[in-house]
Amino acid sequence: MMRRLGIGLLFAAGGYLVAAVVGYVLIGQVSSNAHDRSVEAAMTSLFVFGPLGALLAFIVGFVRAGRGSAAGSKPGDPAPESAAASPNSRHPG
Repeated sequence: MMRRLGIGLLFAAGGYLVAAVVGYVLIGQVSSNAHDRSVEAAMTSLFVFGPLGALLAFIVGFVRAGRGSAAGSKPGDPAPESAAASPNSRHPG
């Protein structure tokens, strides 16, 4: 669980940076505010786009870190055998 949380936080930090930069560029290009466009772009990217990007990236990182370990396996463990190959499975006939 701590591993998933750590990976989620790393994704969140990267997501914040990417979303803040993209938001700054986007607002700088689209805004019709002529007097303080750079301030509007900076504040919107830091307080709106950055946190939204961090939240989305955290969720993606948390979910991706949990995949593959649902059966209690560790990242280096071999994949479990399929149910059809198990000796306890029922075979017709």
